[in-house]
Amino acid sequence: MVALNPTTAPKSCLPRTHFLKAPLLHCPFKPITLSFHNFQIHRRSFRQPPLSLSVTTTCGLKTPQDSKKSKKKGNNITKPIILSEGAPPPLVEKSGDADGGEEASVKSGSGSGVMVLMKRLPRRVLSVLSYLPLAIGEMFAIAGLMALGTFIDQGEAPDFYFDKYPESNPVLGIFTWRWVLTLGFDHMFTSPIFLALLTLLGASLMACTYTTQIPLVKVARRWNFMQSSEAIHKQEFSDSLPRASVQDLGVVLMGAGYEVFLKGPSLYAFKGLAGRFAPIGVHLAMLLIMVGGTLSASGSFKGTVTVPQGLNFVIGDVMHPIGFLSTPTEAFNAEVHVNKFYMNYYDSGEVSQFYTDLSLLDLDGKEVLRKTISVNNPLRYGGITIYQTDWSISALQVLKDNEGPFNLAMAPLKINGDKKLYGSFLPIGDVNAPNVKGISMLARDLQSIVLYDQEGKFAGIRRPSSKLPIEIDGNKIVIVDAIGSSGLDLKVMPKHFLQLHPFCLETKSCPYQTDPGVPVVYAGFGALMLTTCISFLSHSQIWALQDGTAVIVGGKTNRAKGEFPEEMNRLLDRVPELVNSPLSRQSDSIVG
Repeated sequence: MVALNPTTAPKSCLPRTHFLKAPLLHCPFKPITLSFHNFQIHRRSFRQPPLSLSVTTTCGLKTPQDSKKSKKKGNNITKPIILSEGAPPPLVEKSGDADGGEEASVKSGSGSGVMVLMKRLPRRVLSVLSYLPLAIGEMFAIAGLMALGTFIDQGEAPDFYFDKYPESNPVLGIFTWRWVLTLGFDHMFTSPIFLALLTLLGASLMACTYTTQIPLVKVARRWNFMQSSEAIHKQEFSDSLPRASVQDLGVVLMGAGYEVFLKGPSLYAFKGLAGRFAPIGVHLAMLLIMVGGTLSASGSFKGTVTVPQGLNFVIGDVMHPIGFLSTPTEAFNAEVHVNKFYMNYYDSGEVSQFYTDLSLLDLDGKEVLRKTISVNNPLRYGGITIYQTDWSISALQVLKDNEGPFNLAMAPLKINGDKKLYGSFLPIGDVNAPNVKGISMLARDLQSIVLYDQEGKFAGIRRPSSKLPIEIDGNKIVIVDAIGSSGLDLKVMPKHFLQLHPFCLETKSCPYQTDPGVPVVYAGFGALMLTTCISFLSHSQIWALQDGTAVIVGGKTNRAKGEFPEEMNRLLDRVPELVNSPLSRQSDSIVG
């Protein structure tokens, strides 16, 4: 078996095909001198440029079948052999797939651990797992649980669910906190039900790949020759060329991007094989996405803390596992100190950005890392990432009649809209009296403080650190400072993932994502988009058979059903039609 090569230079002598190597070939006429004007060549389409000249010679060819018939009937069978100057290389009778044989493809795939596991499963189990309606049902069930997970608040304390889903007033008449806590819906994406459905869907994808997609690819890669015109006529498209050469058809197909193979009078060509591999890639991409999501949900820590300026916290005290694979790292012993919290503002007075100056201290209290973080500019240390996500005002430092300073706690006040508002109260007089009165202070940010007297009337506005006193109800008040608090989110990658990257543990500064599932999910979605686009490529197959002087052509494709016949007609119009010249007819009479 040999594939046609369009770059093969034409030879002036007769090509050494298997016709010429046949031991029963013999010409019953004497050689004569040929000239170019003795031949005529016609083309199916006048729009195409002329091809190289073809010489038609008539010889007597005896095949083994003909020899048997001649013994019985005593007659000779003669057939015209069409020889072209641009003929392809010698044909070798060999069958196999596009990579050199089916046996090689089987050997190359036999070492896959997943495939070995699939082979050991009973056929009935594989057929059930690869059942398409089952896989569709699994996907809908997973989508439903994900939607339910967005409806139910995740990761809250049990008391939260007691209050929100009480048994006295169940949602939809049946849904209470018992459903949430018993089925693990408070941590939906690591619940046993959700992980079991993901595992079942993954098994269905692998079973479908093994039982359906891989066999289809093997069949598509195999050289499949048709030996009868009836089989070719049964294809989606079929036609016949009354006076043509199957070898010339192969050259035309190669020019159109087809891989062409010849075996005797039979031809097989295909293109777009990547479209057959694409469904396997889609399944693998979906498995990557599920593995990455599961790894993120079951192997990480997370924590949220709001820390006032000047205070410390230990990382391990604020981290909480979110999966059964979560394992603490050495970095949990580190202590974080908030050196300073400050904001930048637009000209309109709105907050534009807020910053936190952080120091990381080891067990001995020595600073090992210091960085000022902001939104989208986190701090990474030993697999832990600290994000700047929020802010608040924790306290006001106030002088009263030159006494203090006093630290007054600021409490968040609920107002309509998304604007923040914090308030505090400075009692005046007897603090043990039943009706304590004092000075009220309100702040929207760290820029200015609004003060009200004991009657609730507006008294004035002061900026922190301005040191400008204001007298209210006979009391001299000075706003020394407004102390902000930094809202931080912390995430940690699993310990076993850190061990894959010793640089993280040695330098205590990990350049990788804290969530190991993130790069896996990104890779899965990238592969899914790519393989989905490749799957739209049409896998087209063409068969042809030389039947005397005629060529029977047929083909099919898995996509672009309407465009395929048009493409075939264009290609067949480019195949030269060979006709006998007067010299050929003269040689035929000599043979007769």
